[in-house]
Amino acid sequence: MTKETNFGGKEFLLGFQHLFAMFGATVLVPMLTGLNPLVALFAAGIGTLLFHLVTKGKVPVFLGSSFAFIGGVAAVTGIGTEAGVTKEGIAMAGGGIICAGILYLILALLAKLVGVDRIKSFFPPIVTGPIIMVIGLSLVPVAIGLAPGLGARGNWWVASFVVLVIIGVMLFTKGFFKLVPILIGIAAGYVLCIILKVTGGPDLVNLDIVAKADWFSFNQIFRGEFFILPKFEWTAIMLIAPIAIVTFVEHIGDITTNGNVVGKNFLEDPGLHRTLLGDGLATIFAGFIGGPANTTYSENTGVLAVTKNYNPATLRLAAVFAIVLSLVGKFGAIIQTIPGPVMGGVSIILFGIIASVGLRTISQAELDFAHSRNLIIVAPILGLGLGISSMGGIPIGNVTLSGLFIAAIVGIILNKVLPKDI
Repeated sequence: MTKETNFGGKEFLLGFQHLFAMFGATVLVPMLTGLNPLVALFAAGIGTLLFHLVTKGKVPVFLGSSFAFIGGVAAVTGIGTEAGVTKEGIAMAGGGIICAGILYLILALLAKLVGVDRIKSFFPPIVTGPIIMVIGLSLVPVAIGLAPGLGARGNWWVASFVVLVIIGVMLFTKGFFKLVPILIGIAAGYVLCIILKVTGGPDLVNLDIVAKADWFSFNQIFRGEFFILPKFEWTAIMLIAPIAIVTFVEHIGDITTNGNVVGKNFLEDPGLHRTLLGDGLATIFAGFIGGPANTTYSENTGVLAVTKNYNPATLRLAAVFAIVLSLVGKFGAIIQTIPGPVMGGVSIILFGIIASVGLRTISQAELDFAHSRNLIIVAPILGLGLGISSMGGIPIGNVTLSGLFIAAIVGIILNKVLPKDI
C-alpha cells in the first residue's frame, strides 16, 4: 500500500471516482427513509474520516449510508404513511441509530476480548440469512406506499415504468451503464414525470423547491434547519438498534474482501475491534445530526480492485469531496423533487434484492433443509419477523418490540441450544 499523501491531478481524479462510486447508494438511503440526502453525505464524509483516524489510516475504505437500516428507519420517520415524515420521527430515528452505533462499540470490545471466531459463532448463515430476508420483505409496504404517490391511479404506471427500465438496464447493458441501473431508473422516471406534467398529465414534479433553495446550506445550518438532534425513544431504539447484528456480519465480510484486494489482513492489523469502533463512531455521529447509519462500502472496494491504487489517503480525499458537496443547497433541493412513484418503483426492486441476498446467504452456505434443525431455526425467524412487523410490533409497557428484534433473538438462541444432529 502506498504511503503517499501528496496529491496531484491523478489523485484528485481517483478521489472523485470513489465519490461517484458511493454517491448513488449513499443518497438513495435517505431518499427512501425521509432523511436529508445532504446530511447523509456530510455524515458519510465525517464518518469516513473518523474511521480512518481510529484505524490508524491503514484501511482504504469509504463509509456510506447502510441499506440494512432502511426498514427500521423508515418505520420510525413515517415515510410512505398517510401522516408522512415528521421532524420528531427523524429525531427518534437518530436516537435509534446512535444506539446501533453503541452496539457496534460493544461488539468491538467483545472482538478485542474474546476474538472474532467466537463472536461469529452467534451469527452463522442459518441465522443471518433469514434475518436479511425479514429486512427486505418487511420493507415491501414502504415501497407500495411510495409507488402510488399522491394516490392517482396513473402513478402506478410511472412506478412500473421505472421497474422495467431498471430490469432492462440490468439485463441488456454493459460496462458503466450496468453499474448504475438504479440511477438510470430514477433519471428515466424523472424525465417521464416532467413529460407528463408538460402534456397535462399528473403534476408530480415541484421545481419551486429548487428555485427557493439557497445555493449553499450555510443559512440552513445557522437557522438550525439542516441538522436534527436525536430523541431517544424505546420503540424506535428497538426497531433500529438490533439491525447492527446483521451489519456486524456484513462488516466482517467487507473488511475481509477489502483486505483480500489490497493484500493485507485488516482483521489482524489494525484489527476487527478498530474497524468496528470506526463504524460505530461514524454511525453515532450520523445519528446525532439526523443522518443514516454508516457502513463500509463494497462499491469503493471495487474501485480499488479496478484502479490498483490502494492509498487510504485517496479515500480521505473522497470524504472531503462528499462534505463539500453536502453544503450545496440547490443539489439537495433537486433530490427532494424526485416524485414518490419514481422512488416507489426503485424501492420495489431494491427491497426485493435485499430479500434475495438473504436467500443467497443461505444458498452459498449449502444448508440442507432436509435436517429438521435448519427448518426449526428459519421458520420462527421468518414467521415472527414478518408477522410481528405487519402488526407494528409487540407493545410491552412503553416499549414496542419490533419483529426484527424478536426474530434475531429467537434465531440466535435456537441456533445455540438446539442439538446439531436433529
